[in-house]
Parts: sequence; C-alpha cells; structure tokens
Amino acid sequence: MKSSAIVFALFLGSTVLAGAQTPAPAPPPPAPPAADLPSPPTDYSYSAGGRRDPFTTLSRTGTVASGGPVSDKSKGAGGIAVDELSVKGIVLSNGSYVAMVAGPGGKTQTYTVKAGSQLLDGMVQSITADAVVILQQVSDPLSLQKQRQVRKPLRTQEEGK
Repeated sequence: MKSSAIVFALFLGSTVLAGAQTPAPAPPPPAPPAADLPSPPTDYSYSAGGRRDPFTTLSRTGTVASGGPVSDKSKGAGGIAVDELSVKGIVLSNGSYVAMVAGPGGKTQTYTVKAGSQLLDGMVQSITADAVVILQQVSDPLSLQKQRQVRKPLRTQEEGK
C-alpha cells in the first residue's frame, strides 16, 4: 500500500512538472490583407434623405435640440453660458469693477467683463467687490419667468472651507 502511494505521488509530481513546461499557444495568424476596393463612380453624390451627414462635424453653434444654447468659444466671453461661467477675480478699474471670468473646466482662457457685457444666454447686470450679478434669459417654455437674476460669487462656499 505504501509503494502504491509513492508511485501515485511520483506520477502526480511528474504530471505537474510536465504541465508547467508546456509552451504557450501560438498567436493566431494575421488576417489576410483587404482586397482593393473599387472607387465610386465619377457621377456619385451623397443624398442625406433627411439624415445627418456622417462626414460633418457634430460641434456646431446655435441651439441644441433641447432648446439650450451651444457655446461658441470664438466669441470670447459672449460664447460662455451663465451656468458654465466661473469668476476668477474682480478688479477696481477707473472707479468701476471689472470681473475676470472663465468658461467650463477653468483651464480655458480668461476674459474680462464689465456691467452690460453680453454672455451667451444673459447679460452682466452689475459687479460688486465680491460677486458678479447676471441677468439670465430662461429658455424653459413652461416657466412663467423669462429672466432670472444669477449671482456668481468670487469665492464659492467650498473654496472658503
């Protein structure tokens, strides 16, 4: 009985060692090269038929299907929506306040605005030493208010902690 246990242990050990030495499976052969595709006829033209052209850019200016404005970064501060705006600094210049604002992400270019400056969906109403007050145009068709006053502080509550 002892000898059969020893033979079994030797058999088991040799199988484990043999399994460890098996080579890795070979990678699959590369796919055959694609055949040359024929070129389209010279009189071919794409007809969208009410569909979006897949070769045009998706980033556009104007309004989104939901009715909200789309930012146009080429307009400077006028291309920033009120909800995306963050106040980076406020400076007293020639007796009136001027604010330095940035768009979404905070790493974009900084713009200066003063009272009366246009934004994408609003207008800067006034600037105080600690906040910018903006009159925002409400684009919700169900809202009775068409404008609302938004106060953007220089430092948010999270920064003050």
